[in-house]
Amino acid sequence: MPVAFARDVTGRLRLNEAVPLLSFALIGLFGWSFVAIAGQVVDGHTMTLDRAILLAFRTAADPATPIGPGWVREAARDLTGLGGNTILVLITLSTVIYLALTGRRHAALFVLAAIGGGTLISTLLKMGFDRPRPDIVPHGMQVYTASFPSSHAMLSAVTYLTIGALLARIHASLPVKLFFLALAVILTLAIGLSRLYLGVHWPSDVLAGWCVGAAWACLCWYIALLLQRRGQVEPERGRGPEVPPDAPPPR
Repeated sequence: MPVAFARDVTGRLRLNEAVPLLSFALIGLFGWSFVAIAGQVVDGHTMTLDRAILLAFRTAADPATPIGPGWVREAARDLTGLGGNTILVLITLSTVIYLALTGRRHAALFVLAAIGGGTLISTLLKMGFDRPRPDIVPHGMQVYTASFPSSHAMLSAVTYLTIGALLARIHASLPVKLFFLALAVILTLAIGLSRLYLGVHWPSDVLAGWCVGAAWACLCWYIALLLQRRGQVEPERGRGPEVPPDAPPPR
């Protein structure tokens, strides 16, 4: 029993050290990537590649026509809708209600704060850069705001990755964790690519949106770990509070 307990405590301590370090590394990686992309955009160095990638989604004979059959265009509009404000608000509220009904009220408040903060950052960045939308191809839908960074890419990353990481954290089952995380990543990537297909964003807009959104989601993940360790966010189901280093062995 003492040996098994010691191994369990050691494993948990190693995991508790590794996960925050991983989150810090991801915050630095994605944050640095956004700053690098933003600098290139401001200097105009991305325009050649932006144009080439955007035109690759259009037929060579007629740049006004996206590649692929008509149903692909409809699918792109459906996917891009998953990153729209209305859908993200509905998903956020649904998640908050679910967490509250299952007794995870602190986690529910954390989701509201994380996604609300990401939305504010997205708005400020768009106002600060004020980049015009692409004008080399017709837009596949109406747009009303500036182009950089893509709010669909950023807010889908903020919303889906934050919710996915939190839901993964409060479930003990590994398959459930992987499902939530994989679904969050797939949705985020698909929504960003749909913005390119519809011609409403430059590729650098989408890439920057992914980076800053992922950086914010990782930061929220790190904060959630700290709050969970202090008991201010509910622990995983199937687990009690994390074992402190000086905890005595069970009798």
